[in-house]
Amino acid sequence: SDLKDCKYICQGLPDGERILLRTMSGMTIKSAVRVSQGVLKRVEFTSRTLGGTNTVFATYLPDTTEFKKLPVVYWLSGLTCTDENFSQKAGAFQAACDNQVVLVMPDTSPRGDGVPDEDPHTYDFGVGAGFYLNATTEKYKMHYNMYDFVVKELPEFVEANFPVTNKRSISGHSMGGHGALTIGLKNPDKYTSVSAFAPICNPINVPWGQKAFKFYLGEDQQAWKQYDATELIKEYKGKDLHILCDCGTADNFLIGDTNQLQPTAFIDAALEAKVNLSFRMQAGYDHSYFFMSTFIGEHLAHHARYLHAQQS
Repeated sequence: SDLKDCKYICQGLPDGERILLRTMSGMTIKSAVRVSQGVLKRVEFTSRTLGGTNTVFATYLPDTTEFKKLPVVYWLSGLTCTDENFSQKAGAFQAACDNQVVLVMPDTSPRGDGVPDEDPHTYDFGVGAGFYLNATTEKYKMHYNMYDFVVKELPEFVEANFPVTNKRSISGHSMGGHGALTIGLKNPDKYTSVSAFAPICNPINVPWGQKAFKFYLGEDQQAWKQYDATELIKEYKGKDLHILCDCGTADNFLIGDTNQLQPTAFIDAALEAKVNLSFRMQAGYDHSYFFMSTFIGEHLAHHARYLHAQQS
């Protein structure tokens, strides 16, 4: 199995008790910093789904994880981001402690020597822009499998190595909002709730998505629909995912030269399909982390409400 090389280590607890944590060989803790009532760690390991490249993710562990396992909120970042943008700008750690959830923040694409890209590199494709799909074109299919990484490999790794339960919710921003919505809608058995900030709701009909999907998935536009939240929600028959979305009315990708986000298409599709959706247009906010930092506490409280309701 994937865990055949696991070993067991003991972690001392403040009261002298000891628990067993399972850890995979090859994991490196790149940094650990105390913030709020917990510790933010950056972790590197070799990913099989990302073509054998080393990948870095961040995890925030409230102090209570020293005594008990907590559920996880996975955060997917947007174009050009790494695992660090959310950690440094969202101001989410106190809310994570208050709501008793672990945060896990992956990178937005594979990186490193041998990872293909277009030449010249552009901000909206390739490295830093994996779009949370599994590429099928010859050039990109070996490395660009962020969908499998987020849905399968990363949770397996996190649940094997950190004090977390198997209860998961997922959230994200922009390209990451697209990822959160599509991954949640495709895997309702794996996620308790879904939220997004300024998501790319209908990528098959906007330049960002059309460019990325052509390079990653080829010319067959029918194949693109499996990674389009608006198309997916039209056919959704699963449980209530308690979908919460926020978008600023001053978002330059909404009201600029091109509406890259298309929230109305998503809202209309959800209404037509009778799928529960809370989509809030927040007056005056833009696309930045100033916007996200304002509402991240509400999003984490939203997820915690359902994640903790599931605890036995």
